Amino acid sequence: MVPLVCLLLFLAMTGHSSATYCLCNDGVGDQALQTTLDYACGNGADCSAIQQNGACYNPNTVKDHCNYAVNSYFQNKGQVTGSCDFAGTASVSANPPTNIPSTCTYPSSSTGTTPTTTPTAAGTPTSLGGGTGTAFSPTGTTTGINEPNHAVAFFTSINNILFTFFITLWIVMQGCL
Repeated sequence: MVPLVCLLLFLAMTGHSSATYCLCNDGVGDQALQTTLDYACGNGADCSAIQQNGACYNPNTVKDHCNYAVNSYFQNKGQVTGSCDFAGTASVSANPPTNIPSTCTYPSSSTGTTPTTTPTAAGTPTSLGGGTGTAFSPTGTTTGINEPNHAVAFFTSINNILFTFFITLWIVMQGCL
């Protein structure tokens, strides 16, 4: 019985699939999505693929372009907590959008460096596609593992998976003696 419980504990701690995409939330108005799109494209996202004739231009909607831009921003910023919030207009997802054309590639892993700031609402946007409204500007600092959202990253790092494995193995061996 002890080995079974230990095995389940081990699988629960290591079997977590970390979310790797950032997508704009459903139910957010086009004006807010455009503001998010403008901020992401002006502050680190590679938005060339969503320009006219780009690989990810279609479907040509604010929501689809916003999805691409915030995901690019999130990946380029190292998937740091807070780099996929945009004042509540976006959130982390384990899956990419379902309507991606075959010509479009959504990065799912971090390609950049860790930012020292996170986006929040403030200021006036620069417009990529004629959007208006409240823009986002970075404020605050990230503090690493002390932030509650970093707990998943802590338990999925390879060192901690190995540590969990050996502790579980030790517990199983103690139960067998």
